[in-house]
Amino acid sequence: MTSASHPSLAMRIAGAIVVVVFGIWAGMRVYSSRALLHPGGAGSPSAVRVPVGEASPPTMSDFNAGFDPAVPTPAKIPERLPDFSLGDSAGRPTPIAKWAGKSLILNFWATWCAPCRREIPLLKALNSEWNGRDVAVVGVAVDYRDKVLAYADELKIAYPLLIGEQDALDVAARLGVDTPVFPFTVFTDRRGEVVTLYLGELHRAQADLILGVVQNLNDDRVDLAAARRTIATGLGALAGHGTG
Repeated sequence: MTSASHPSLAMRIAGAIVVVVFGIWAGMRVYSSRALLHPGGAGSPSAVRVPVGEASPPTMSDFNAGFDPAVPTPAKIPERLPDFSLGDSAGRPTPIAKWAGKSLILNFWATWCAPCRREIPLLKALNSEWNGRDVAVVGVAVDYRDKVLAYADELKIAYPLLIGEQDALDVAARLGVDTPVFPFTVFTDRRGEVVTLYLGELHRAQADLILGVVQNLNDDRVDLAAARRTIATGLGALAGHGTG
């Protein structure tokens, strides 16, 4: 082997190392963390973390910054749903107060997030089942508008969508999720009180449990503190049995 061949060999080795390291990084970027966050308990649905300030698929700059796959613990969840406004599917500024007086299933998602995509059929079903009972499903897409609209058209998403990038991430931070992990879903009662925040992919058993308690709360059969305890206990039991 001549000395002239050494630089070429070194470059090939370096290139191979870059490919391997980037592959490891890409795997970490779609790492499905098993975490459920709600007042008083924890469980195990899948979720994908995204850095604050990023509302699009991963970029090369993220590789340079590194990635911690650990799911962060949200800051304190607010007692009430904060006021905010985001663009709707037509780009019109739409305040969340448009649904005042209704319980909300407020789902934060992105088109590139696999758990988010998996739960959309359930959200469509919940929208059909609960729409006549003063419960509204509202999707908050943290992504580029053109990608969201194309995906919504492909899946025939009938429930309303609000779309944003940094402004939508700011809303997530106001809900206590200041380093977003998608998807996450906020459930409110008819008074706008946050009953629970479910972090990760939502499943039928968890949704039915939460909505049943929300309905009791709306009918004044339980108070907010009791509703939160019931949900926490129920979700913990479901997680323990591997339901979902």
